[in-house]
Amino acid sequence: MTKKLRQLPIMRDLSVGEVAERAGVAVSTLHFYEAEGLIKGWRTSANHRRYGRDVLRRIAIIKVAQRAGIPLKEIQGALGALPDERTPNSKDWQQLAADWRTDLDDRIARLTRLRDQLTGCIGCGCLSTDECPLRNPGDVLGENSVGPVLLEPNG
Repeated sequence: MTKKLRQLPIMRDLSVGEVAERAGVAVSTLHFYEAEGLIKGWRTSANHRRYGRDVLRRIAIIKVAQRAGIPLKEIQGALGALPDERTPNSKDWQQLAADWRTDLDDRIARLTRLRDQLTGCIGCGCLSTDECPLRNPGDVLGENSVGPVLLEPNG
């Protein structure tokens, strides 16, 4: 004996609460994303906010990019540059990830240098009189600039 399953129709759009729950974000976050032009929705005749199901992918990309430390303005620019502001497909995601990779590699290198210098030197600001005479004899760096100048790659 086989049991017949009732098929539920697939909803073509989602309410703001459904999107928030599925995406794991607060409703206020969705309103913010929409105000910033990261996602788009519409209002029904009953004035209820609705979103296409593809908004879930856009939100996932936003969350992943933010977690990687990509500034929201860069995410906005990348998504806004897609033709017709469509939801990124697999090929688009590969390009976005490749574009952000260089920036991430640079930040990782800067953080690694900072970590390695953290206990012995503060990038020659200069608070460590024991270490800095070796890296900054005669306080030469202090004559040319102020602050922790060795922390930046061009400093």
